[in-house]
Amino acid sequence: MPSSSSPQKTILITGCSSGIGLDGARAMHARGWLVIASCRKEADCDKMRAMGLASVRIDYEEPASIEAGFEHAMAITGGRLDVLFNNGAYAIPGALEDMPTDAIRQIFESNFFGWHSLTRLAIPVMRGQASGRIIQNSSILGFAALRWRGPYNATKFALEGYTDTLRLEMRGTGIELVLIEPGPIRTRIRENSWPHFEKWIDVKASVRRRFYEKALIPRLTMDNPPKDPFELGVEATTKALLHACEASRPRRRYRITWATKLMYGVKKLLPTRLFDHLAVRF
Repeated sequence: MPSSSSPQKTILITGCSSGIGLDGARAMHARGWLVIASCRKEADCDKMRAMGLASVRIDYEEPASIEAGFEHAMAITGGRLDVLFNNGAYAIPGALEDMPTDAIRQIFESNFFGWHSLTRLAIPVMRGQASGRIIQNSSILGFAALRWRGPYNATKFALEGYTDTLRLEMRGTGIELVLIEPGPIRTRIRENSWPHFEKWIDVKASVRRRFYEKALIPRLTMDNPPKDPFELGVEATTKALLHACEASRPRRRYRITWATKLMYGVKKLLPTRLFDHLAVRF
């Protein structure tokens, strides 16, 4: 926790309406940080404020909201930003052959291009301070692709390459780049993906109609989906976030859950053909 003699540390977290963002915002606030908890909807921002958190509206798919939200955040912090935690994202389930190009274009706006826009706003502030940390919430799906998750896989693979590049380019500036790579974490991402599936996937016209109706749709719409044996609560990601924010030497990557660590090792060791044989089981 910051000492009374040092300035209060500041962090801007996106996607705070639930899950990883909400838990992280609460935890950082409890540790004495000035937390700017951003959400896509103003109603959710109001909920953040009712919890005692500062909040701004940022929708990664609306460039104007990114600029206005960041400006508002800097007004709250007095122009200082110690950490940016890019977190807000969603998934569009379905086979890639059924995925309209516009669907992939839209998810890249939310899961990748919007992150880049916000990151570009944060860098000059951090460069002026000669310090700062940009933490990116990636995924096990950022290095190990699985079926029916193609658009999400693609955005996270892009994010990994983007962050590795930016880390090299920021060398010597005092700005650190960190990737958090969660595996199965209990959030609402599956439930929240249902409207996107409904919007973009033409089930009746698909050669995979039977699979969608018998397997995927029931999984997306069930009230209490079965717990993944490797699944952890959001506090596991928050623990990594705390270390990434406060450690004197944060790790470059935080792989969370045994599934993530196991998959990383397996992908490094196995030839692609054998890894594919394993991956189709999930």
